This record gives sequence, structure tokens and C-alpha cells, in this order.
Amino acid sequence: MANWLIAGLGNPGPQYEQTRHNVGFWWLDQLARDMSTSFRVDKKYHGQLAQCTLGQETLHLLKPLTFMNRSGQSVSALANFYKIPSERILVIHDELDLPVGTAKLKRGGGHGGHNGLRDIIACGGGDKSFLRCRLGIDHPGHSSMVSNYVLSKPSGADKKNIELAIDNSLRVLPDIIAGDLDKAMQWLHSQ
Repeated sequence: MANWLIAGLGNPGPQYEQTRHNVGFWWLDQLARDMSTSFRVDKKYHGQLAQCTLGQETLHLLKPLTFMNRSGQSVSALANFYKIPSERILVIHDELDLPVGTAKLKRGGGHGGHNGLRDIIACGGGDKSFLRCRLGIDHPGHSSMVSNYVLSKPSGADKKNIELAIDNSLRVLPDIIAGDLDKAMQWLHSQ
């Protein structure tokens, strides 16, 4: 058995629950339902934690409760405790630069202005080699509108499209965990 860390990014609290910035939490909630597991608060990792098994792998599902811009504190605490290397860390986050309903996988890269990714990279000593599942939320059109946009609820149609992107990306999780990222990307990126 080997360990994987899957971190969904979002902000804690009921006022953020349905906002675009919390699609990483939505993704993990769906996976937890699919795997019949549930989250519990674990102060040691500054987050909500659940566990499940996929094939021969143990998946540690983490929803940081540190707020978005301190996500790295939670991710690094769990990764360090279980000695999970960055190539076995998958971070699920909202992506302004993708259309609503799009999901893309990526290994490595910068933070692209995303404060959650920025903090994970900083707390990981600059290591950028973790996997990302980017869930498109679209861009409001101007940088001055971004903060209000990501912290607001999507329309009903956009929410349905985001949920479809979540379902599509969950379908390729077994390929990701099995180490077949190319196969996962080929299928997901053609949706």
C-alpha cells in the first residue's frame, strides 16, 4: 500500500460553501460520497480529513480549513507526516483561465496567481511538481472583478457544468492513481 494526498482547495464556513472558489471542496465531497467515506476535522493537519482505498493505494483526502491563502500549511503538514512525495499529491482547484465545465490535468507549473497554489508551493520549499486538476470557472472579464467573482455563487447552469467537469475528472482518477497520467489526460481533455 502506498499513500496519495488529494487536496481540494476552498474556504471554510457556510458563507463560502457554494462559491466558485470552493469547487475543490465540491470535488472531494463527491469523491467521498462515491467511496462511502466521510470527513472529520483533524487539527493536526489544519483541515478535514477522510481516507479511502483505490486499488492498492491509500488516498488521504484533505480539505484545508486554513482559508485559501494558507492552504500550504495544511497540505505540507499531511504530506510531511505520511512522507508523501510531491508526485503523489493531487491538488483540485478552481481555474479562472478555463471555461466553465472544463477540467484539465497538469503536472507542475507556476501558481498562475492562485493564492492556494502559491502557498502550497511556498510551504513545499518551492517544489512545483505536484499534480493539479484545474476546474474551469471562467473569468469575469477584468482583474478588478476577480475577488468578488470567485467568492460568489455560480448560476444554476454554470453549477451543472462544474458538476459535469467534476464527474469527468473523477472518472479518470483510477488512471491517475495507477500512474497513467497520459491516458487520463487524453480522455479528460477530449471532453
